[in-house]
Amino acid sequence: MIRGRFFWIGIAGLVVVYLAGLFARLMENDSAQFAVMALRMVQEQDFLNLWKGTEEYLDKPHLHYWLAAFSYTLFGIHDWAYRIPAVLATFLGGYSCYGLGSALYSERTGRMAALIFMSAQTIVLSVIDVRTDAVLTGFAVFSMWQLYLYLRDGRLAPLLWGAAGAGLAFSTKGQIALLVIALPLACQLVYTRKWERLWNPRLLWGLLIFVLVISPMLYAYYQQFDLHPEKVIRGRDHRSGIFFIFWEQSFERLSGEGVGKNSSDYTFFFHTFLWVFLPWTVLGILAFRDKALDFWKAFRSGTRKGEVLTLGGITLIFAIISFAQFKLPHYLNITIPLFAVLTAAMLERWEMEGRLKALVRVSRVQFGIYTLLAIASLLLCVWVFPLGQPLGYVLLFLGIGLGGLLFFRPLSPLQRTFWISVWASILVNLVMNAHFYPSLLRYQGGSEMAALIERESVPVTQIYKISNQHTWALDFYFGKPVQQVSPEQLPGEAAWVYADEKERSQLQEAGYAWDREYAVDQFRISRLQARFLNPETRPQVLRKRYLLRVLPTKP
Repeated sequence: MIRGRFFWIGIAGLVVVYLAGLFARLMENDSAQFAVMALRMVQEQDFLNLWKGTEEYLDKPHLHYWLAAFSYTLFGIHDWAYRIPAVLATFLGGYSCYGLGSALYSERTGRMAALIFMSAQTIVLSVIDVRTDAVLTGFAVFSMWQLYLYLRDGRLAPLLWGAAGAGLAFSTKGQIALLVIALPLACQLVYTRKWERLWNPRLLWGLLIFVLVISPMLYAYYQQFDLHPEKVIRGRDHRSGIFFIFWEQSFERLSGEGVGKNSSDYTFFFHTFLWVFLPWTVLGILAFRDKALDFWKAFRSGTRKGEVLTLGGITLIFAIISFAQFKLPHYLNITIPLFAVLTAAMLERWEMEGRLKALVRVSRVQFGIYTLLAIASLLLCVWVFPLGQPLGYVLLFLGIGLGGLLFFRPLSPLQRTFWISVWASILVNLVMNAHFYPSLLRYQGGSEMAALIERESVPVTQIYKISNQHTWALDFYFGKPVQQVSPEQLPGEAAWVYADEKERSQLQEAGYAWDREYAVDQFRISRLQARFLNPETRPQVLRKRYLLRVLPTKP
């Protein structure tokens, strides 16, 4: 059954997965960068101005950083404190998937949708490598759920809650939040033709709530940018923060202007979806296909039944973001709640229609996916980063064996399909969060150097860098941004310099000398490659980061 204690066991397993990753070190670039930006707010007691290193930050609104700063204030400056708002927002997203699935279909669909959402690979990753998308997704799906209830029933309370959720989502990432909330709802509105909801005077209350919620963010933008037209941001002065967030932001992302272009591949999100929705990818594709066929049949027959919120939302969001010149995998996160509801609804419908053969086939497919993920987990623990402790191998093999027991237990085809998929996510992400990421982060030079600085009692007031390259992980665990100077500006007494291989060579060629040197391995861990994962070829792709105690005078 997908209810009662079985449902809560699934939730508990996913909570353990999230907790296992809560205490991992922060990853560069975005996660560590955003954590430092929030850290700076707290240290300088300046909650209106956003800074990215030495540059004023226009790109994204303030709410994500405010939430992190509030968490720091409550719990102290810790990596796990930075992640807490993302975890809570993900729980809100799961609860909202339950609400949306229940409203569109049934409570059982809602329960399955919540578990599918919280176990999807990109959602689990977003709570470890925390950017703005975890908070955005949580507030956006909450708003979507509440505003759908308003469209369906016309009641005031869900309209107000939905407007508040939309305001929080907009205050997290700007225009894209309103787009991903509005597109699915617009599809449903057009399909059901409940035009009277648009002319209801109650909408003015919703608009008021939305304006009130976004007003702190708008005030911060106004104070930082609109009041200072002399500031030059990306080569332009007279930048209005309010105009930017209401108009320019998304167009810059679509065109690549300002943020740069990283992909003109219009199929990027289609092949990216293959991994972001694991282990539910095949089921998600089947669910989308079935829903599209049902819609086409209904359209040809002239009938209007069911919902198109999920199908229309997914289709339009994919179409729009595929034309953006700047693309990242986590842009798909906002579609995961829609896929979760769609997939859960398909599974329940198949069982209700007695399509047992289809359920048996997909259960075998899901067991195949589970087997591949189990093999990948085994390789990570035996070959890529060996566990080293016998107890770890015992737990790993017990976990893999539990998946086999789930599949061969006398369960219904739906239950077998569903629970082997949930367990696949729990197994692989426990391995990732408890073992792989901590091992991987040993090769992130900044955080490793911060640990070395603490271990060796290096005086933090005497540490400098001689280039403008960002050092986010070191900055966070260092406790403040590392001061940048030129070599000639190094203080007269012995100073410590954090440098990469090129900068070390430049100091050496310029005649500087040092009497102490520490080195740590460095790899861009957000861009994994086969040569790094292979222990035999890993040394070939590693670089070094150095901490040098430079002497006061040249030799």
